[in-house]
Parts: sequence; structure tokens; C-alpha cells
Amino acid sequence: MSSLSDTEHRGRGHHGGRRQRFFGHGELRLVLLNILKDNASHGYELIKAIEALTLGNYTPSPGVIYPSLDLLQDQGLITVQEEDGGRKKIAITIDGARTLEENREQLEQIQARIKARMVGHELRKNPQMKRAIDNFKAVLDLKVNHGEISDAQLKQIIGVIDRAALEISQLD
Repeated sequence: MSSLSDTEHRGRGHHGGRRQRFFGHGELRLVLLNILKDNASHGYELIKAIEALTLGNYTPSPGVIYPSLDLLQDQGLITVQEEDGGRKKIAITIDGARTLEENREQLEQIQARIKARMVGHELRKNPQMKRAIDNFKAVLDLKVNHGEISDAQLKQIIGVIDRAALEISQLD
């Protein structure tokens, strides 16, 4: 698939501010094709489908969705037909379905990553978990970014993090 516009790279959620990119290069287009494989849709419905897929953690703006749809249409992967009332019905083409199938493994990786992010999202809703994560990040930031840190101290910090991860992974 060809390159994305800068707007698709930004991955801003509906909460504003700069965030980690939600979808990588070409991923949003695969997600759109995957949604369209089941039913033809409208742009607003696609935005809502992605919002539902990410449990509200990411809502793509029209400025992200429509350029992606334009590119998919230019590539012959979707069709866009005007309906009465000016709405546009978007459907996947045979080439779009083939592209989706050729990229099935990448789509599965995207879906697994979304699911993993949603688990973290749900965990952070717990006030005690949120406090603990925020406390950890603040202490780590103070220690590593706001002072001199020796190689030995850095190794100790890495060891603490690795041991914590191991302990968490071994919980029943």
C-alpha cells in the first residue's frame, strides 16, 4: 500500500493533545477495509466503528478518515456512491478484499495490539491502579530525567523493572 498522509500518522484521540500514534503506517486503511468487508457504510459510521473497536480510546477525526478513504478509492480498493440526501455509501471492492486477505497477518497483529491496549485502558480505570502507574512514572521520570544517573544506578533501575515485570507475570 502507498504512503499515508501526515494526518493519518498523528493518531490523536478525542481528548486532544499529542498522543502516541494509534495506528502505524497503512494500518488504518486495513482496519477500514476490514470493517467494510462485512457491510457497506458511511464515513461517520466508520468513525463510530473504530471508536467502538477501541472502546472509545481512539476516535479518528474526519480529517484522518476521509483522506484515507480517498486514497483507498484512488487505489480501487473501495467504491463511493452518492445516495439521496448527499450521503456517500462506501463499499469494499474485489481488489480491496484481495488486499485485505493478502494483509491478513498484519491485520491480526493490529487487532492483537488494539486488544492489548484496551486491557491496559481498562486497568487504568481502577483508581488504585492509575495512582500506582502514575506514581511509578513520576518516580522514574524524576530519577532518570532530572539528575545525573550513573551506569550502575541505571542497571539497578532496569533490574527493579525487570523483577517487577517477572513478579507480575507469575501472579496466579
